[in-house]
Amino acid sequence: MYLKMENKKELRNWLDKMNLSHPLVIAGPCSAETEEQVLTIAHALKETDATVFRAGIWKPRTRPGNFEGVGALGLKWLQRAKEETGLLTTTEVANAHHVDLALKHDVDILWIGARTTVSPFIIQEIADALKGTDKICLIKNPVNPDLSLWLGAVERFYKSDIPNLGVIHRGFSTYEKTRYRNNPEWQIAIDLQNRFPDLPLILDPSHIAGRRDIIFELCQTALDLNYDGMMVETHHDPDNAWSDASQQITPETLRQMTVDLRIRKEEGDAVEFKNKLATMRTQIDVIDHQLIEMLGKRMKIADAIGKLKLDNNVAILQSKRWNEILGRMILEGEEHQLSEEFILRIYKAIHQESINHQKKVNNLKEESLH
Repeated sequence: MYLKMENKKELRNWLDKMNLSHPLVIAGPCSAETEEQVLTIAHALKETDATVFRAGIWKPRTRPGNFEGVGALGLKWLQRAKEETGLLTTTEVANAHHVDLALKHDVDILWIGARTTVSPFIIQEIADALKGTDKICLIKNPVNPDLSLWLGAVERFYKSDIPNLGVIHRGFSTYEKTRYRNNPEWQIAIDLQNRFPDLPLILDPSHIAGRRDIIFELCQTALDLNYDGMMVETHHDPDNAWSDASQQITPETLRQMTVDLRIRKEEGDAVEFKNKLATMRTQIDVIDHQLIEMLGKRMKIADAIGKLKLDNNVAILQSKRWNEILGRMILEGEEHQLSEEFILRIYKAIHQESINHQKKVNNLKEESLH
């Protein structure tokens, strides 16, 4: 690694200077659509805890043919919104030309999208274009779950004399069907936070959720994990938004959400202890959820194996295979400081549940024959 970022407390200077009494709230539409739309939403956000107004100007979509943003024209709308409301402004930049236009229109914060973070070439191009500026740059996690790639982008900006940095957790793409648009993979953000506690960490619940009804619970989990803020897509008429309509909320919903969210205070030794304990417990909750998800996936495979054995008249219990699994897991457990006794108890229970699933497949087959 280029940097020993563990001791870079100046990374938080830009956030500390805002002197906020609550976590940072960045809000605004997925896309700037019209000047009237931008100004309507910006003025509505003055009645919320939002400090920064966001809007996508350039919107490269996964597939062509959808609305891809109004382009540079929208930067003038952001300028006017800033003048009329006093809110800071932010937009996504994906190349050096975007950076140049954003700087000319005095955009306060630039964010790097997930598709851009995956390319060190483009990251370096943007970092060179921003070299020596005092602009704040927030870097979204890459599309795929790769902590090194995410941190590598941060390092490139820092090495280019851009000290006002932060990261945005927007979840990760997956082929598997989950309740999220982008799976949060909380553990990756937790690992980043543990390694670099001074790097501001912001949640993008809109892109993780893909739907508005679970945005609140995602924000609450983030606050319980000591995130520094959230970027929430907000639209005065979400159902008729030109892009990502289902994941945007109204300014009124945002205002109520920030009232309802539980925010822990940080002063005092006893409070600090409780906060740290609560954060660690939330981390355990996240891992427990992942364990249940993985066990569920394992049992679905067991169901498929049960059907395959039944179709080929093979016995459910395969002792040789079971002993191989147990021996391998005991060795792997030792590498993670898990006792043999613990591994035996856990895997005997898992094996029994797997057998039960395969028996159920057999029983269903027999019932269908009668």
